[in-house]
Amino acid sequence: MIRTYSTTIRRKEMDAVLTCMVDEKIGPGELNERFIQSVKEFFKCDGAVAFRSPAIALKYALCALDVSHDTAVMISALAPAWQISAIEDFGCKALVLDVDESTGLVTADIVADGMKNGGRILLLHESNGIMPDMDSLVQLNIPIIEDISQSAGASTVQAAENEHARTAGVFGTFAILGLEEHDVVTAGGGAVLMASNRRDWMPLKKYTDEAPLTDLLPDLNAALAWVELKEFKRNEAKRKEVFALFQRSCMSGRHRILARDADASTFSAFPLVLSSAYKDVKHYAERKDIEIRLAFENSVIALRDELSSSCIHAKSLFLRCVLFPLYPRLSKTEIEKIVKVLGTLP
Repeated sequence: MIRTYSTTIRRKEMDAVLTCMVDEKIGPGELNERFIQSVKEFFKCDGAVAFRSPAIALKYALCALDVSHDTAVMISALAPAWQISAIEDFGCKALVLDVDESTGLVTADIVADGMKNGGRILLLHESNGIMPDMDSLVQLNIPIIEDISQSAGASTVQAAENEHARTAGVFGTFAILGLEEHDVVTAGGGAVLMASNRRDWMPLKKYTDEAPLTDLLPDLNAALAWVELKEFKRNEAKRKEVFALFQRSCMSGRHRILARDADASTFSAFPLVLSSAYKDVKHYAERKDIEIRLAFENSVIALRDELSSSCIHAKSLFLRCVLFPLYPRLSKTEIEKIVKVLGTLP
């Protein structure tokens, strides 16, 4: 069976973790600092801190923004469910927004409507490696916390044509790079909180300098993340190549992929929006030894079914959008099998 998800862990990643274990330095320390330096170089941000979870990273971001406990934080209905739980645990109100059905992302118009309903901060999940229209979102003049767990390395169209232009993670006041198992860069768990400029970094640093060690990413995880980040461009090149093959196979079929700019995206997954019943497609794929899963099975709308009437597009994508296997370790034979199945789906 070809599983939907598989790690990109190779010998280099294993060696880094084993070295950390042999040195008996597994708590937050030197490797955490080395990883953060790599993050600052990769994302060209002014400051960053690695935490044990995305929820902890969000807590520090909200503290640095001096958010009062009754503030409405806007999130996508297709954002990961941890976001709504973390916002409510902090004492804020989560204002859940519907999405554009073609991309699965919130738009400036959707966010503007959310602001009319009291939204004051946008926690922006850039799902499936697809970048929203960041210029129009920035023009709304509200604090934005980018969740780049699936979009790290992606850019705007302009950035794709200009190496000096900006990429995912530098548009918002802060950015969260999740390091969970299925994120595009993984440490087996954890997250990095980044500030792209000194003006935003200084209030964040005030809080993170006092963070207890139990909030910070252990060296054991940082060792894995450090190598993963170093190998990111090689892994992404492979994913992009495979994505193009899958996309071509779907062109003559009845199902569609989410709209994206192929030159500006990160290929963290292969999402396919079905025109037929999920159970039929799943059964067909499994008969061919391919596992598929709902793309948004762990999303906010999956957790809160009461949102179905107000988030119609998100509900539709939750029920109809699936993920096919897409990762660097796929063999040539496995890729060919998936290509054939994509072209013959019921």
